[in-house]
Amino acid sequence: MADKLIIVESPAKANTIKKFLGGSTKVVASMGHIRDLPKSKMGIDIEHDFEPQYINIRGKGDLIKSLKKEATNAKKVYLATDPDREGEAIAWHLAHILGIDETANVRVTFNEITKGAVQEAIKRPRKIDMNLTDAQQARRVLDRIVGYKISPVLWKKVRRGLSAGRVQSVAVKLIVDREEEIEKFIPEEYWNIYATLFDKTSKKTFEAKFYGKNNKKQELHKQEEVEEILKQIQDTKYIVQEVKKGERKRNPAPPFTTSTMQQEASRKLGFTLKKTMSVAQGLYEGVKIPEKGTVGLITYMRTDSTRISEVARAAAKTHILKTYGEEYYNNRYYKTGKDAQDAHEAIRPTYVEITPDEIKDSLTNDQYKLYKLIYNRFIASQMAGAIFDTINATIDANGYTFKANGQNLKFKGFMVLYVEGNDEKEEEDNTNLPELQEKQEVVKKKLEPKQSFTEPPARFTEASLVKALEEKGIGRPSTYSPTITTILERRYIEKIQKQLAPTDLGKIVNKLLTQNFRDVINVEFTAKMENEFDQIAEGKEKWKKVIGEFYNPFAKVVEKVEKELEHVELVEEVSDVPCEKCGRMMVIKYGKYGKFLACPGYPECKNAKPFVETIDVPCPKCGAKVQIRKTKKKRNYYICENNPTSCDYISWNKPKPGEKWEEPKEKVELEETKTKKKKSSTKKK
Repeated sequence: MADKLIIVESPAKANTIKKFLGGSTKVVASMGHIRDLPKSKMGIDIEHDFEPQYINIRGKGDLIKSLKKEATNAKKVYLATDPDREGEAIAWHLAHILGIDETANVRVTFNEITKGAVQEAIKRPRKIDMNLTDAQQARRVLDRIVGYKISPVLWKKVRRGLSAGRVQSVAVKLIVDREEEIEKFIPEEYWNIYATLFDKTSKKTFEAKFYGKNNKKQELHKQEEVEEILKQIQDTKYIVQEVKKGERKRNPAPPFTTSTMQQEASRKLGFTLKKTMSVAQGLYEGVKIPEKGTVGLITYMRTDSTRISEVARAAAKTHILKTYGEEYYNNRYYKTGKDAQDAHEAIRPTYVEITPDEIKDSLTNDQYKLYKLIYNRFIASQMAGAIFDTINATIDANGYTFKANGQNLKFKGFMVLYVEGNDEKEEEDNTNLPELQEKQEVVKKKLEPKQSFTEPPARFTEASLVKALEEKGIGRPSTYSPTITTILERRYIEKIQKQLAPTDLGKIVNKLLTQNFRDVINVEFTAKMENEFDQIAEGKEKWKKVIGEFYNPFAKVVEKVEKELEHVELVEEVSDVPCEKCGRMMVIKYGKYGKFLACPGYPECKNAKPFVETIDVPCPKCGAKVQIRKTKKKRNYYICENNPTSCDYISWNKPKPGEKWEEPKEKVELEETKTKKKKSSTKKK
């Protein structure tokens, strides 16, 4: 009989903490949730105060028997599931199934899987926090009600099998709204004038940019304006009017939260959110390292706090002083955002002395990359700022003002180790200007006018969508990855070269939901509910009261929508393609993989075929229609409808009206073609 039984969620976590405890302690895994709402029905008793009807998860019967046996044979049972709302709820479900008094001190939590943290947690067990559990229940129940009440509307009006989600539908809406902005965007012309100038003293050239007239900012929108200015400054003197020298300091970014880790791993490593969280989970639960055994390398990876412990702060200081020197250290504290739960520390290495390169051979390539990112970000957060010498010069040319800016990295500080990524582009460290003097003349070498056009807002990437969700208060650290994964799997959105775009199915579903359920599928409501969940977690609200206040008006909206849509048929778009079997004009329908053509005479005529999208520009080579197709990697290409029979036009670039045919420099070679070539060359060998 074991003195103590500790139940965690995963075998990896169990293996890591076993070595910290005595031989009479047994550690087993619940393998995540063991009870949940049923999949076959709503599982919420609306009539009896929204009581959830939990059942044991199918396939976990043998595991539950084993856990019951182990619990019976142990003198004391501790529930050491993850230290968040989800983990608290799993502990509560375990207590129910194993017959453990939930008011007893059986719950232990630790933010990092280290010997000290685990042993200290077991010395101080607490009761299961029902406020945290109820917050998780409230989210689960609310999402189940929304899904089960709204999804049937989609089944009737779009197709069976579709589903709606409170958070997921808002994420889709953000992506659809952004796509509409892009489609409606009208580019505006603007110009810049760049002057390449030469300093006789230093023998250096540098670039200055047109600013305006008489040091007043002027925007250039027409070529005529530019040509007039060029006439005025072509043969004039360029005199340095003012030189300002200064110093600029750049401070490091705070240690990672879940959101910032996901964003940086996306930018710097090209990881998806799902991959980032999976790799981080492995680093948290433990990795086998020679001579050290299984070691949990990072703190808990679901957090929105930038706080770090004093012990970790002291370890970072020791490492920085030893590795870089005293001038590189700065004891920094970071403010956590007003909406952050702050239950855990920021994501950081558990053992600062275990550097990424020291254990590289014990890690997978992905683990090494992410551990290094987390490690360097944490150490950099406690380092001195970088210092730049700056110089700004104002240059006059016949009353017209040019400005030149430069900076020189004087002290690297934290940048010796880590520089935060950016959704646009990385900041330049150095842009040198010569030592200019006021009133001196510089020689004009070249004037270069440049025409540009304003660009539409960029599509979201996984990283920028997480940032937007966080800024708008939608979801929490544990929800970002599953939310985006779900809408990708449902094919409401797709990835096109790392950018997220709505599919036709996503646009239709979004339109139906936002038109009919605008009070639920919107940013403000979703953010409001997150705050309600926080109130429940803090014990300030009762979860059934929150659900009740939501449900009554929501049920009336659902009833109203069902009545309004009862006799409304989904208007189907008629194509210009006749059905070759019965002659009717085929209609455009939406399936799992997007658009397809179907005969409206179904079920008498069951003819269906792929939908091929065309553009309104004729083939530059033969004048026939040009089709848009996609490669396996979702990249668009353009091909003549007569290819390959009588025309071989195919291009990566969309043809323009009146474009003359020229042999492309980069020929389109599709993945399918490459595969065929590989197979044929293999056969020859």
